[in-house]
Amino acid sequence: MSNYQQLTQKELRNYIKQHPEDEEAFQYFLTNIRAKPGIVVNTEEQAMAEFRKRLESESTH
Repeated sequence: MSNYQQLTQKELRNYIKQHPEDEEAFQYFLTNIRAKPGIVVNTEEQAMAEFRKRLESESTH
């Protein structure tokens, strides 16, 4: 998939969950996370922790 910019954040998050091997999509997702104020992600581990936290948050709403 190469049209990441056309996906909503939720659609992109779902795509990444279904295609964890797609590094390009994951990096695009990380770029979006880093652009949000108040979220600091400097390592892949931090990114994965943030990603998991958001997934858990969505599943409880």
